[in-house]
Amino acid sequence: MNILVTGSKGQLGNELQKIAGNDRRHQWHFTDVEELNITQTDAVQGFFEIHEIEVCINCAAYTAVDKAEDEPVLADRINAVAVGVLADACKKNNALFIHISTDYVFDGENYKPYEESEPISAISSYGKSKARGEAILMGHGCHSVILRTSWLYAASGNNFVKTMMRLGKERPEINVVADQIGTPTWAFDLAWAIVLIVDRYKGDFVKEIYHFSNEGAISWYDFSKTIMELCLLDCKVNPIPSSAYPVKTKRPFYSVLSKEKFKKNYQVQLPYWKDSLKKCLEELNGQEQAK
Repeated sequence: MNILVTGSKGQLGNELQKIAGNDRRHQWHFTDVEELNITQTDAVQGFFEIHEIEVCINCAAYTAVDKAEDEPVLADRINAVAVGVLADACKKNNALFIHISTDYVFDGENYKPYEESEPISAISSYGKSKARGEAILMGHGCHSVILRTSWLYAASGNNFVKTMMRLGKERPEINVVADQIGTPTWAFDLAWAIVLIVDRYKGDFVKEIYHFSNEGAISWYDFSKTIMELCLLDCKVNPIPSSAYPVKTKRPFYSVLSKEKFKKNYQVQLPYWKDSLKKCLEELNGQEQAK
C-alpha cells in the first residue's frame, strides 16, 4: 500500500522510518511541514491524489504542553483543524486514517486505568486541542483508528529520558515529581503497533479508538531513578510533590491507559516499560560510542 506519514521528523516518525527501511511490502511517503503543510487543503488533497495514498499515519502534533497555553490557536490548528483536512482527503481517496492522540485528553482523576470508552475531560489547552481533533475524526465518515499513547520517548528528539541522562551527568542530585502516575512508551513499540494495524487492515470500514503504551504504572520519580540506575549515573533523585514544581499547565495526576482492548483485538502481549527502556538506552549508548 501507499502510506503517508506526517510529522516524520518527530520521535515516532523516526521510528517508523527505521521500520520502513526494512519493509518491501509498502511504499512509504515521509513528510514534515517542509514537504507537506497538513493545514492546507489543496496541498493535502494534491499529495493524496499524486501518490495514491491508501493509509495516512498522522504523527504531526503540537506537543509543547506549557507553550500551548500561550498559543491555543496554533495548537488547535495543528491538533484539530489539520485532522479535519487529512480526514477529508482520506474520505475522498478511501484511505485509512491512523491518528495519534494522548493521555492528556483525560483529566487524570481516575483511580484505575482509563478505558477507551470513558468520557474525556482535558484540563489543558494542549489536551483540549487533541480532544477536538479526536471529536472531528470520530464524527467524520472516513475509515479511522485513533491511537492514544502516553509519556513517549526515543533515542531521537527531545524527551524525558535524554533529559534525565544529561542531568544525571551534570548534577549530583535532582528533584523529580513523584505524585504523577502514568506509563512510559518507547516510540519504537508504538511504531510497531501502528504497522500491525496497517498489516491487519482489510479495507473494511473501521472507526475505532485504542490505547497503547508499554505495560506497568510508575511515577516520573520512579522513571528517573530507574534511568539513573541503568545508566550507572551517580545522581541522587529526590521525590517531590507537583506543588513543589510549578508549571504553567496542570498535568494529569493519573493517566495510566488500559491496553486490554488492543491486546484482545490484535492477540498480542505488550512489552513492560523497563524492558523497553533498557533497549532504548542500549541504542543511545551505541550512538554515543559511534561518535
